Amino acid sequence: MEQGEDALEAAKREVFEEVGSKIEGNFTWLGEYRQPGGKTVLVWSIEADIDADAIVSNSFQIEWPPRSGKMRAFPEVDRAGWFRLDEAERKILKGQQQVLLAFATRRQP
Repeated sequence: MEQGEDALEAAKREVFEEVGSKIEGNFTWLGEYRQPGGKTVLVWSIEADIDADAIVSNSFQIEWPPRSGKMRAFPEVDRAGWFRLDEAERKILKGQQQVLLAFATRRQP
């Protein structure tokens, strides 16, 4: 987050920077989660109409191949898609599966 930035506003900014979509509406707080690498993420959900085929990602630079002295740019997001929860659980990083569980629990009638 940028200094003085509200956490939800930071999340909306990150979504825009990483996939090119501005998201507004009624956000549902899903919680704060610590990933296996030690990073803590704050998570919300929202119902929105986003075309997964229309995402536009920003990029990051890294030395590649390692120790080559050559910098290359790679997209933050290489593709996007919509999946049923059981499919998403197989595709998502293991450390993020707890977020899917929180989402599934909160959306049940």
